[in-house]
This record gives sequence, structure tokens and C-alpha cells, in this order.
Amino acid sequence: MAEKYYISTAIAYTSGKPHIGNTYEIVLADAIARWKRLKGYDVYFQTGTDEHGIKIEEKAAAAGVEPQAFVDDVAGEIKRIWDLMDTSYDRFVRTTDKKHKEVVQHIFKKMYDKGDIYKDTYKGLYCTPCESFWTESQLVDGKCPDCGRDVHEESEEAYFFKLSNYQEKLEKYIEDHPDFIQPVSRKNEMLNNFIKPGLQDLCVSRTTLKWGIPVDFDSKHVVYVWLDALTNYITNIGYDVDNESDEFKKLWPADLHLIGKDIIRFHTIYWPCFLWSLDLELPKKVFGHPWLLTSSDKMSKSKGNVIYADDLVDKFGVDAVRFYLLHEIPFANDGNITYDLLIEKINSELANVLGNLVQRTISMGNKYFDGKVTNKNVVDAQLDDKFINSIKELDEKVSAKMEALQVADAMTEIFNVLRLSNKYIDETTPWVLAKDDAQLDRLETVIYNLLESIRVCGSMLEAFMPSTSSEILKQINNDKKDYTYLVDNSYELGQPSALFQRIDKEKLNLE
Repeated sequence: MAEKYYISTAIAYTSGKPHIGNTYEIVLADAIARWKRLKGYDVYFQTGTDEHGIKIEEKAAAAGVEPQAFVDDVAGEIKRIWDLMDTSYDRFVRTTDKKHKEVVQHIFKKMYDKGDIYKDTYKGLYCTPCESFWTESQLVDGKCPDCGRDVHEESEEAYFFKLSNYQEKLEKYIEDHPDFIQPVSRKNEMLNNFIKPGLQDLCVSRTTLKWGIPVDFDSKHVVYVWLDALTNYITNIGYDVDNESDEFKKLWPADLHLIGKDIIRFHTIYWPCFLWSLDLELPKKVFGHPWLLTSSDKMSKSKGNVIYADDLVDKFGVDAVRFYLLHEIPFANDGNITYDLLIEKINSELANVLGNLVQRTISMGNKYFDGKVTNKNVVDAQLDDKFINSIKELDEKVSAKMEALQVADAMTEIFNVLRLSNKYIDETTPWVLAKDDAQLDRLETVIYNLLESIRVCGSMLEAFMPSTSSEILKQINNDKKDYTYLVDNSYELGQPSALFQRIDKEKLNLE
């Protein structure tokens, strides 16, 4: 039976249309999910929307609609963009779903009965956009440390979760499980900046908020955002406090929570303690991915520098945008996106390296051998051995990078082989071999080697650029899912067509 792999994104907040930085996360998760499927895993990939809170109440009121209508509209837009980006999620969840709300109420009551939740009065500094309370010492220049906006003092009756009960256990767990938080810089930040200085009990209900899940045994209170939002990872796979479904038993614990670095604190401090309170295992890994900046600046509507995925797709196509997001954002550092950078990469990597290789090779196979190419095994060891070995070693290299979640580096390995393929054409000079009838078997061997490279690279690209992968395999008319060089394959080629056109920036309307 195939090994399961449960991957989730954070659920997107329904305050407005997601920009390309938000979209990066779902595309990154999709590449990991698709790769795991290629490697034979039974993958479950969950995403969705976080739909409660004060910010939603305020935005709905400003729009003159009920909160439910507001979140229905935004959730629909988020799902549209996730689908536009060709993401292969198995379930799109919403925190306004009836079942989720019921289970959250059961979870709250179980924690209360256990003594992990208690009632008190809260007085603190509150940031409405982040829906977070802060102490004076946590502020940066008197403002919210997460978003830099103003905070205001609030006091109200609230229920609290006893994070302090789990202080030592959490500290020990993170130190004993060095791979739990990735990359390591995030792990060190959580331990040294948040956990070791001492955990404060967490406010988990509000009385001033109406748009949320009611505490069913105390109707004045609404369950506060993080207890509602984080539990989506279990409520949607069949967890309930007195009933763990077969699906839950199969899928939990999650193998990977993929989230933005700005919410790693909630996923590596609050979430583990909530799970322990429910006597559940922790997810195996939490990866806090970097941000996508524009012109090296964080995207925000107030700065007027927001780029949307659907606008990019209209201009450049889905797979070109996917390529840029997956190949150009580093493992642990913030990445940058501008129209100029995107166009440069499409022209240099996609049109030149990939598209040119596929078109040239198929054209030569059709021209010299009427599209029927087999391995005549006429070898020039000096030229062939290194090239063929690069194809044979590719699966191991890409797999190692993907296992370490270094998706950009995994794609680089594939494009290194594509570059070597172009170099191999220059070194073997097929157009010269074609002039000598005695060299036809050598020529066919060269084209066969190139087709094997294209087949292996094209097959692997399914995780990153699915429609491009499908088009490559269609043009070479061979979709054998074997990620190594095969000595005895055969080809009956289709017609070549350009995978990517070079873009002339001057002719493109970038307004």
C-alpha cells in the first residue's frame, strides 16, 4: 500500500483578493504534492480559507453586505485563482463550514473541561489587522511587531488557553526534533525570541466580536481566531473529540504544514500546545517559507505595488508564472518579482534553454529519420558518457532537493541537464554528421540521447509546470514514467511547436 503524505497550506484570510505573494504558497505546496505523487505516495493536499474575525466584520460593513456574503465572494475569488494556477489540492476547506464550526465548539469544551481553558479579564494592546494582542515590551517603536500598524488598548472578559502549562514540553520537543521547524533560522527565532523568554497564556475568545464561532456553553463569547483557524487541519479530515474517523487515523499527523514565515509562531507554539491538549500527535514538519517582494519591497495595497496572479497569467501564461515562483524564490530568503525579471527568465530559461532544445531536437528527428528514432548505440565516450550520466543521476539529485524542500534547487538540477543537452548538440554537431551516410547511426544515437534527456526532464517537470510537461511528452510522443536513461526506448515523434515565445518587452502592455 502506498505511503500517505498529508500536506497543507495555511488557509488564506478572506479579507480580499490574494496577491502573487499569497499565491506563491499554494503553487509551492502544489509542486511538493505533485512530486510526492510522481514518487508513488498517496497524497492528501488541503488548502482553503479562514473566514472569521473583526477585520471581516469591518470589511463587510464597509461593503454594505453581511459577513457571510462577503466571505462567500472572497473565498470564491481565492478558489478561482488557486484553480487558475493549476493547483491539485484534494480539498478546499472553509472555516464557515457547518462541520468545522461544530467540531471547534467540541474542541473548546474539551480543553475547558480538561482545565486548559479558563475565564479571566484581558487588558492588552490589540492590533486589529493581525487580530493579535501584544505586551508593551513586544511592540516595535510602539507599533505591532508583525505589521507595523498602530495598536490600541482593549479590556474585556475572555477565555484563555494555558500555554504556560506546555512551556517546558514545547521547548524540549523543538530541541529534540531539529527538523520540526524549517528552515533552521525560524526554529532559532521561535526558541530564543518567543518560547524561552516565557509563554503567556493565550486569549481564545472575544465578547466584542460577533462574526465567529460561538462558545456553545457561554453565548457571550465567540471563539477567537487562532483556535478556530488552526484546527482546520484536523476538523476537515474527520477529527472530533470523541470520534476519530478512519480518514483521520490514516492522515494524521500531517507530514508538512507549509506556511508564510509571518505566521510560524502560531503554527509552532499555539498549534502544538492545542494538539497536546487534545492528546494528539504533532505535525511532522512546519516550513515557514520566505516572502515574495516586489522591487525588494513587501507588497501592500497602501504602497500600490501589489501584483496579482491572474494579471500575470493573462500576460505570460500559467506555467511561466509557476516557473518563476518555484525557480526564483530561494529556500530561506525573500525573493523578488518584477515584470523585468519575469520577462528575462521567460526568454533565457523557458524560450532559449527549454523551448529551443525541444523544438530543435524534434525537428532534427523528423528531418533526418522521418520521426522514427531508436538507439543505434554508436557511442563517442568522450561526449556521451558525461551527458548520459547527468540524465541517470538527475532523479537522485532532484529527489534529494525536494526531500529538503529546496524546490528552486530541484528545478535548477533539471535545467542544468537541459543546458547540458543544448551543449551536447553544439559538441556533436548533428548537421555535420547528417552530411555523411557513414555517420547516420551515430547521428541517430545523438538524437536518441537528446530525446531521452527531454523525456526524463519533461516527465519531472510535471511537478512544477504540469501543462508544459504534458505538451513536451505529447510532442515527443512518449510518456514513459521512468526517470532514468533507457537504453532500449524508441520514438515516433510528433510535430514540434514552440513551448514558449520570446517576449519583446517593448510590445507588451505592462500597465
